[in-house]
Amino acid sequence: MRRVKLFLMAATMVWAVQLNAQTTRVDDKELIGAWTLEWMQFDGEKKIVCGKDSKYTQFKYYGPDGEYACAEIALNKEGKCVVMPHEYGKYTFKDGVYSEMGRPAVKPTDMVLVDKTHFKGRWMNRTDSWKKQTTMPDKLVKYIVNCCKVKDMPADIQQLMKQFMFE
Repeated sequence: MRRVKLFLMAATMVWAVQLNAQTTRVDDKELIGAWTLEWMQFDGEKKIVCGKDSKYTQFKYYGPDGEYACAEIALNKEGKCVVMPHEYGKYTFKDGVYSEMGRPAVKPTDMVLVDKTHFKGRWMNRTDSWKKQTTMPDKLVKYIVNCCKVKDMPADIQQLMKQFMFE
């Protein structure tokens, strides 16, 4: 009988620790800052580890005012960094509900702040893991964000490019 009581007590303690770990909530404001992609995995494919060895990563910036920027970053064959702006706009993140660029909010399980420096995401057929860059210089963050800002060129410039480069 004593063994049963000890077992039940131990099981209850394990359950309580697991429950506490699952309910630990990271404050939404922890999303603010610069993030880089650690790894990504498309459904049914191998995990792709990003960074130094792969010579590829992605960058996301979340500003305190809702500013959002996303870019792909790669090292080319000559060893130079290339910034490929993806998008620039706004995001919202409140009570664990996330949306970017005016798209519908994703399910709370599809964007999870794991802790103050890691978040996991799911978009369509891809799962990914991001790491906050707490020591990245502001100069670098601003440069990449500015690259993203110029991605969407004004309509008159768009028309001139078509006229003089593709007609």
